[in-house]
Amino acid sequence: MPIFPTHTTTPPAPNAPLSPTSPISPLSPASPTAVPMPVASVLGSDDVTQARRLADRIRARFAQSLIGQDNLRESLIVTLVAGGHILIESVPGLAKTTAAQTLATSVSGSFKRVQCTPDLMPSDLTGTQVFDFSTQRFTTQIGPIHANFVLLDEINRSNAKTQSAMLEAMAEGATTIGGERIALPQPFMVIATQNPIEEEGTFNLPEAQMDRFMMKAVMTYPTPDEERRMLALLTRRGSDTVDATSFTGETVSIRDIEFMRRAARRVHVSDAIMQYAVDLAATSRGGGSHPIKGLSALVRLGASPRASIALTRIGQAHALLSGRDYVIPEDVRDFVHEAMRHRIMLTFEALADGVTTDQVIDSIVKAVPVP
Repeated sequence: MPIFPTHTTTPPAPNAPLSPTSPISPLSPASPTAVPMPVASVLGSDDVTQARRLADRIRARFAQSLIGQDNLRESLIVTLVAGGHILIESVPGLAKTTAAQTLATSVSGSFKRVQCTPDLMPSDLTGTQVFDFSTQRFTTQIGPIHANFVLLDEINRSNAKTQSAMLEAMAEGATTIGGERIALPQPFMVIATQNPIEEEGTFNLPEAQMDRFMMKAVMTYPTPDEERRMLALLTRRGSDTVDATSFTGETVSIRDIEFMRRAARRVHVSDAIMQYAVDLAATSRGGGSHPIKGLSALVRLGASPRASIALTRIGQAHALLSGRDYVIPEDVRDFVHEAMRHRIMLTFEALADGVTTDQVIDSIVKAVPVP
C-alpha cells in the first residue's frame, strides 16, 4: 500500500494549447525551469585506497586506548564517514567516554565535552547573549556545541528542555542565539552517551531527537580475556585516564574527513540495495514486501524513512571503508540493529512480556529476503 497518495492526470491532446492549470513536468523540455539532474562522478580506485588508509590510521589510535569493543569502534568510524551522529548506551564503566574521546582526538578538529546534569540549561549548550557595559551592546558567547566533535556525556541525565536544544544543531548544522543564526563548524558530529533508562535519575530522550541519531550502539561487558588485557594496558600506561598527547601515529585532518565523506556519497548503490533498505524499514511499520504476522501487537511505532536513509548512507560508508566502490547487502544488514533499534517503539504488552527491540529487528532481518 503506497505511503503517499498518488493521482493521475490526462495529458492534453497533441498541439493543444496548455491551460494555466495544465500539468507540466519539471523535467519537460517545455518547462522554463528544467534543470538536468547532477551525475555523481565515478569513484576512483585511488580514492578508495586513500579512504581505507585514513580509516586504518583512526583504528590504530583506538588500539592504543580501547581493548575489545570492535563493533563500537566500527560504528563510530562508519558514522563519522557517513556524516551522522551516534548514541552510545551502556551501564557505567564500559569506556563509552573513552571511545568518544579517542575518535575525537584522532581528528585534528575542535572537541568539546559536556557533562549532562538535571540543572543543565539549553543556553549552556548553544550559547547566550551577554550585555557589555563598556560598549553598551550585547555580545554573543557561543556554547560548547560549536565544535567539530561534541561529546554529550550521559545525555539522558539532562532534562527534556535541554535535550531538545540539540534538535536544531543536529538537524540543520546551526544554532539560533538571540535571533541570530550561527552555523556550526563542519564537519559536525554529536557523540552522545547514555545509561539504560532503568537506571536511577535518567530521562527518556524524545522520539524526535532519537530519530536524529544515525546509529544507536549498545555496549556489552568485555570478556575475561579482554578485561585482563585492559588491565595490562592501564598498567603499562601508568594512568587510568586517556591522554591524547601519549598517542603515537598521525592524526586525520579535517580535510581528510571531508574527503572521506564526499567519497562515501559517490559509492554506487544499486536499486536492489535501496529496495532492501526500504523493505527493512517498511516491515517494521507493518508493511513491506514480506509483512510479519502479529507485528502490530509488538510494535506501536515503526522506523521512519530516516531509517532507510541511514541504512543507505551507512552502507556507502562501510563499503568505502571495506575497499569497495559499490554497496553489497552485508554493508546494510550488518548495521540494521544500530540503525533501527532507537527508531522502533514497542507496545506496553511487548514490554510487559520482556520483548526487546533487538528481538523484533532479528525477526525483520529474517523475514526480508537479501537481494
